[in-house]
Amino acid sequence: MKRFFQGSIVAMVTPFRDGVVDKAKIREQVEFHVKHGTDAIVPCGTTGEAPTLSPEEHKEVVEETIKAAAGRVPVIPGTGTNSTAKTIALTKHAKAAGAAAVLIVNPYYNKPTQAGLTAHFRAIAAAVDIPIIMYNIPGRTAVNMLPETVAELAEHPNIVGIKEATGDLVQMTQDIILCRGKLCFLSGDDTLTLPLMAVGGAGVISVVANIVPGDVVAMTHAALEGDWKRAQEAHLRLFPLCQAMFYETNPISVKTAMKILRKLEKALKAYGLTV
Repeated sequence: MKRFFQGSIVAMVTPFRDGVVDKAKIREQVEFHVKHGTDAIVPCGTTGEAPTLSPEEHKEVVEETIKAAAGRVPVIPGTGTNSTAKTIALTKHAKAAGAAAVLIVNPYYNKPTQAGLTAHFRAIAAAVDIPIIMYNIPGRTAVNMLPETVAELAEHPNIVGIKEATGDLVQMTQDIILCRGKLCFLSGDDTLTLPLMAVGGAGVISVVANIVPGDVVAMTHAALEGDWKRAQEAHLRLFPLCQAMFYETNPISVKTAMKILRKLEKALKAYGLTV
């Protein structure tokens, strides 16, 4: 049986100090998310600067996050690259380290065909027995996984979900219809989390949850419980902050916000948000 994920899943930033991965800050971030009820943690995603981490840094961040979580919250490392072989190697490492699942982005720069995307994900799913969440973000990868391809890959028992960051709610709805409950759909855009959940999405892999995790938990859980009024109120409170996280290319804005978080507390409270 497939393991699905839902609710507020944070796309955790990678902290550095003097150019070196800051393990103490990773532990602090994990405790922050456990305290606020975050449903799962994604290290080494787009927000975690995965494409520019060295292989050693990538493994270090994954291992430290899993160690800090200590089974209290699932850890879903980003292991996708534009190389199938490298992705398999990172996915094997994540599984050995104790990851609950992995997040795998479409191969960037290569611009594979739909058949190429299918072959890539099938090869990884065959090589490593771990739940896989695909990640469709054409703005970063220059390739869009079409609904028919998503539905075809949904048939594989190890492929359990997709993070959708196309910004196209029509395409996401088509995906959900074609997959017939065989994948969990997670928003890759904080501003579209509630609209996606309204048509059958399960939650979000969130940037803004790095700074207001409790509010993202509250919104997604309200939607999962069918309390759409409460979910809408939370969405509207969060919306300006979600937009602010993309004034600059991610993760510039969120890392800046985290750096000055104490100074932001008063401004956040003005929107009814809590830290």
